[in-house]
Amino acid sequence: MIEQNQKYFTRLLVLIDGAIMVATYLLAWYLRFRSGLFRHSFEAVPLFLYVAVLPIVVCGTLILYSAFNLYRHDRMGGRRHDMAGVIFSNIISGLLFLVILYLVNQPNWSRNMIGMFYVLNTVIDIAVRLFVWQALKKMWKLGINQKDVLLVGYSRAAEEYIDRVKANPQWGLNIRGILDDKVDAGTMYKGIKVLGSIDNLMIILPENHLDEITITLGLSEYYRLEQIVNLCEKSGVHTKFVPDYGNIIPTRPYTEDVLGLPVINIRYVPLSNTFPALVKRLMDIVGGTIALILSSPIMLFCAIMIKLTAPGPLIFVQERVGLHNKTFKMYKFRSMVVQDEKKEKTAWTVKDDPRVTGFGKFMRKTSLDELPQFINIIKGDMSLIGPRPERPFFVEKFQEEIPRYMVKHQVRPGLTGWAQVNGYRGDTSIRKRIECDLYYIENWTLGLDIKILFLTFFKGFVNKNAY
Repeated sequence: MIEQNQKYFTRLLVLIDGAIMVATYLLAWYLRFRSGLFRHSFEAVPLFLYVAVLPIVVCGTLILYSAFNLYRHDRMGGRRHDMAGVIFSNIISGLLFLVILYLVNQPNWSRNMIGMFYVLNTVIDIAVRLFVWQALKKMWKLGINQKDVLLVGYSRAAEEYIDRVKANPQWGLNIRGILDDKVDAGTMYKGIKVLGSIDNLMIILPENHLDEITITLGLSEYYRLEQIVNLCEKSGVHTKFVPDYGNIIPTRPYTEDVLGLPVINIRYVPLSNTFPALVKRLMDIVGGTIALILSSPIMLFCAIMIKLTAPGPLIFVQERVGLHNKTFKMYKFRSMVVQDEKKEKTAWTVKDDPRVTGFGKFMRKTSLDELPQFINIIKGDMSLIGPRPERPFFVEKFQEEIPRYMVKHQVRPGLTGWAQVNGYRGDTSIRKRIECDLYYIENWTLGLDIKILFLTFFKGFVNKNAY
């Protein structure tokens, strides 16, 4: 029943998208030639020709929507994917439209009208999709059209799956129970009961109208995986597999195909790919150069104040660990009194640290002492955005104490980062900081970098935890 409803929903969504395209196309034509918004409203191409190409435009754009997986039915998915898909589909469709007009030598078609159509279509389609999504979430939360799910295997994966489903009733998932051979029937976890052994699948599958089976076997029971999958596949019920390797692969893995052999990579690092790394490096060079120029008056002020308030050099050079565990010399404005280099390497700055100068305290609170790192960014030692680099002594220490600490060195360290804009800076939890760093490393996008830069202006410069 659920699958049938999903098919109807997909068809309805295609019809809605098509109707929006027709409506926005005609609206764009009206705004261009009949609304009076434009000074020159001469129609070099008659309306019937604009209407004649409309079916081709609609069909072509719908095909692009499908190519961007905008008609998948994912209750647990985010809406950012849909919004990005609509935007990119319309951009590609618009560019193809213009290229075709150029190739067939049609200079009289209104480019303003075409541009308005794609802008209107993008905005309205996204708005409608968000409205539909919110309506569906409310419906599922109320228990309407819920998907009945059976878990096979009681494990940490099963408990974590139940935790997430219970915390998100808007997903519309109703877990009917759990089957397991090693846990007694009647055992409960957050209201979900163990119904019996896994062999009961042979009875439950023919008799129950389940929408989905989720396999959550423990690691010790993976020898039964093939048998269970075959049984579920024969029943025709949609089957998912939630692997119980959270303690081995604690973050998002990804699968690649090696001539038909699936290989699971333990960690997905987008910046290990050439094109994203090149885009980020260009952003660093351009952004770092502009920032260095714009901040030069502030840097001059800091240099003067340092010289007036405390004896010693302007720039403090410190060894830090960067990309691929290689050390580099990081530059900062000196904010402390001159001290013994060996002691400095192993000393952690604390609140009201007597080594910090008066003006140094101000620079640390406002992050002005970090401005010389724009030179590190231009050189390639650092990036504008990334995990903050640490001294070798502390890297060796944290490497032994904190699992996955060294993963942060798979990307260039940054001037600011996801941990900093979330408040994990200075004397705060190292483990929480690493969690933020790992999230950034595995979920990097250019948009996330821009978001962090934006948040840095409001959360990153001034911080109560910066000593």
